[in-house]
Amino acid sequence: MKLASDNTAGASPEILEALIEANQGAVGSYGGDSWSKSLDESLSEVFETEVAAFPVLTGTAANSLALATLTPSHGGVFCHELSHIYHDEYGAPEFFSGGARLNPIPGLNGKLDLEAIRAMEVRFPAGDAHRIAPTTISVTQLTEYGTAYSLDELAAIGEYAKTRNLALHMDGARFANALVSTGCSPAEMTWKVGVDALSFGATKNGALAAEAVIFFDKAKAESFEIKRKRSGHLLSKLRFMSAQLAAYLKGDLWIRNAQNANLQAKKIAALLEATADCSLAYPVDGNMLFARIPDVKQNRLKELGFEFYEIPEYGEGIVRMVTAFNTSNDDVAAIEDVIRN
Repeated sequence: MKLASDNTAGASPEILEALIEANQGAVGSYGGDSWSKSLDESLSEVFETEVAAFPVLTGTAANSLALATLTPSHGGVFCHELSHIYHDEYGAPEFFSGGARLNPIPGLNGKLDLEAIRAMEVRFPAGDAHRIAPTTISVTQLTEYGTAYSLDELAAIGEYAKTRNLALHMDGARFANALVSTGCSPAEMTWKVGVDALSFGATKNGALAAEAVIFFDKAKAESFEIKRKRSGHLLSKLRFMSAQLAAYLKGDLWIRNAQNANLQAKKIAALLEATADCSLAYPVDGNMLFARIPDVKQNRLKELGFEFYEIPEYGEGIVRMVTAFNTSNDDVAAIEDVIRN
């Protein structure tokens, strides 16, 4: 399953060791354990501001519960037309929010375009009893195209959201990969550019199964705890998710994992760019590549155990490759041998 998705990779040894440790003895349930109690403090240190953090089991739950907390049932969410919340979550954000509508917007290379947001808002004016008024903007970092918003791009959207009194949510399923790509700090990529809530992904980057919803204004998180419980995402043995997140942050494991994934993706991207019959469809900012590769080479890679997806929405003949925290130099060497020969 190599290159099919970073979801197909296993878990970092450090994460597994943390789970073994968390399995010893009896501790408080529903967050009454030391790992859960210290999570706010740990993430507040990472993001350089006081946060409210809530572990959940899946990225879909993180996105849906975050948006349901920021968006009333009568509100609307602006998002990219191929964003995960719109394209791949089976209406979960609308279901969890009790009816809030997702309004898809086109944008180059998977990014929301500020002018397109303005044009869309004109179609849904506040105070019009016949149309759903937008209350939230959601951006994805990395995008579904594997590209990363620059700080300037995020700041422009954040400033627009602030002037229009809209909440700003960030789907950070591959947040660490985006952070490594941009070279900025977690604070600079979130609350300093106006992000209100972050779906902080860990599963794709070495965790077994753990995500967190982070609010940078605790007042905006008031109803989250209730929604998490009602939706069935408050685990009784919450320590097993919190322990994963603690190990994920310890010693910057999350950064080191993302650095390897991004590095291996860059190597493959450079290889494809240097090969006459191969090409990249979009810029490679993180650990996802979209490429055109001749069928004979694709077939040989599959024979060697490499798998990847063809996704029609991203263009005819384009395959998606995703590197992971444990993609090795040997993997890249095997790919190079097929591509060059």
